[in-house]
Amino acid sequence: MTLYDVARPLLFALPAETAHDAVHGLLSTAQGTPVETALASRYRVDDERLRVDAFDQTFPSPVGVAAGFDKNAEVPRAVAALGFGHIEVGGVTADAQPGNPRPRMFRLREDRAIVNRMGLNNQGADRVGRRLRELNRPDIPVGVNIALSESTPAEEAPEDYRYTYERVAEGGDFFVVNVSCPNSEGMRDLQNREEMEAILGAVKDAGASPLLVKLSPDLPEPAIEDALDIVTDLDLDGVVATNTTTERPDTLQSPNAAQTGGLSGAPIEDRATEMIRFVAERVDVPVIGVGGVSDAEGAYEKIRAGASLVQLYTGLVYEGPSLARDINRGLLNLLEHDGFDSVEDAVGSDL
Repeated sequence: MTLYDVARPLLFALPAETAHDAVHGLLSTAQGTPVETALASRYRVDDERLRVDAFDQTFPSPVGVAAGFDKNAEVPRAVAALGFGHIEVGGVTADAQPGNPRPRMFRLREDRAIVNRMGLNNQGADRVGRRLRELNRPDIPVGVNIALSESTPAEEAPEDYRYTYERVAEGGDFFVVNVSCPNSEGMRDLQNREEMEAILGAVKDAGASPLLVKLSPDLPEPAIEDALDIVTDLDLDGVVATNTTTERPDTLQSPNAAQTGGLSGAPIEDRATEMIRFVAERVDVPVIGVGGVSDAEGAYEKIRAGASLVQLYTGLVYEGPSLARDINRGLLNLLEHDGFDSVEDAVGSDL
């Protein structure tokens, strides 16, 4: 039994967002103290076989934390100390936003899932950008997820995204344009080819590099192909697949499945892996795989399906702070079993 096994019932007795805020506060308090060093000693797995070179960055391991966990770039060093190989902060919008009314995050315990309708709550590009510039940087890459302000009409979206990028540009190691958040008014209207091309073109023209786009699992296949054509036409650097889904599998057992919002966690694992495979077969850029990762086997499946890196969030809620360490150790065993010398050798091996 681990310390988190003891703490989890206490955290789960709290509303989901309250528990998240409590954990976030503890991580923030640990940064820059001997506790951070102790965490790194306990949770980091240093092994060259885990290293991935992508987006002109070196990732010490393929396992990262997805956007949404650290919306305002407050705990990247603590995340690094937990053994993660990168973090994607945000989503960040041009304007500060309170998000949707609470409650807006719900655990689906029976399904090892979460439904959230947070609504891109964040402190805004000016404040987050300043924090990123002043950050005592961790030794892992920090990506920045850029999204649309709810007050911005669709026709002004390219300028809105560009403004946000320009405010966070100095503090990010890679940049992810998010046009697929299911919980923010107006975002769903941006997933057609014309709108996406205008937004991505504006951010690229502003100098964003490396530049990635985050796709929704709810897009029909022709729309995904359109998005991937844009990736090629604009010479983007990568794809993040996928965001949360508004669909509800028939297998869900929790009463909270009826809550509106984006579903994440175990129920979308297989669907996310299939989308990674679909994307990797069609573009010649690195893919970051997101959706349902909670163990080494799941991460490895996504890597073999074409993901150079993987991200998680919901798995951290259910498995606790040792998750990155456990996945990294497990990946080393899986690589050795299958005769791969490194994670990079295993990427796309099932294609």
